[in-house]
Amino acid sequence: MKPYFEDDLVTLYHGDALEVTEWLSADVLVTDPPYGISWNGGAGTLKNGKFVRRDSNPIAGDNTLEARERVLLLWADKPGIVFGTWRMPKPEKTQHRLIWHKKGQAPGPTNAPFLSQDEEIYILGKGFVSSSPPMRSVIGTGESRPTEIVRIGHPTPKPVGLMEMLIERCQPEWVVADPFAGSGATLVAARNLGRKVIGVELEEKYCELIANRLSQQVFDFGSLEA
Repeated sequence: MKPYFEDDLVTLYHGDALEVTEWLSADVLVTDPPYGISWNGGAGTLKNGKFVRRDSNPIAGDNTLEARERVLLLWADKPGIVFGTWRMPKPEKTQHRLIWHKKGQAPGPTNAPFLSQDEEIYILGKGFVSSSPPMRSVIGTGESRPTEIVRIGHPTPKPVGLMEMLIERCQPEWVVADPFAGSGATLVAARNLGRKVIGVELEEKYCELIANRLSQQVFDFGSLEA
């Protein structure tokens, strides 16, 4: 299949990762799959004390965990780094769990006792780079989440700096795979680090977004905090 975008380090395909399987030749999975929570990122406002959503921007396939589980079944026992949420079951072969603390997340308009400000990151398989001291399990980023959504043009962009930190735990010779490329953060981060990466994205509008980010050759590191 002809790639949507290709250079010396990055290969991006447009299509369904269950049908476009070139990514299976890679060595490590670094991806942000649909979480199965029917996420909807539409903007909204307060009306009579209640949050009313003005528009809809759902994630394709996010009504179940089927896409994630089928991809992981294809990936088998190879190492992986997979984003997720405590609201849904973690992958069966999880070896470790990290927490992404979104310090720059907006406070939210709703009146509620608690507000989620984190996502989980599941580590699958073995062979990752060790260090002394080891990487801590909580990683904070300080960028404004609402601003990033508007700036990048994707409802759930991951900070490039965060993705670089995760990819640096992968062996240098490993080719990275992201079958749910989304905003392209994994691909940009891998390229910034000089790593080869293969991505697949279902929605053509996001393939175009990724290709534009990669074509600009901008080293977008994001905002990491201790």
